Amino acid sequence: QVQLVESGGGLVQAGGSLRLSCAGSGSIFSIYDMGWYRQAPGKQRELVATITSGGSTNYADSVKGRFTISRDNAKYTVYLQMNSLKPEDTAVYYCNADLRYYSGSLYPRGDYWGQGTQVTVSS
Repeated sequence: QVQLVESGGGLVQAGGSLRLSCAGSGSIFSIYDMGWYRQAPGKQRELVATITSGGSTNYADSVKGRFTISRDNAKYTVYLQMNSLKPEDTAVYYCNADLRYYSGSLYPRGDYWGQGTQVTVSS
């Protein structure tokens, strides 16, 4: 069984910063890409940033220069440092991981999501 647990969300004023964390646990064998997505009320879930196991990153245009994604492979953890936050960044933030896990003598691959953490930016 595999779990992804996010933390670090909250309420912050515009211009402020927050750091989100997402830790994987359970029968993880290896993790490929990890990423952060967000969903605002009434909108579809959208990509925020992704990072490969080798550290290559990709960002949505709306967050480039303000957000930084990083990961600790030994801890199965991905981070999102969010600076210069804007009210339009308000959303539930979800982490995602493409990983292999132990299952008896097999190592199936699967796509997993965390439960989400609320980020609210006040103007």
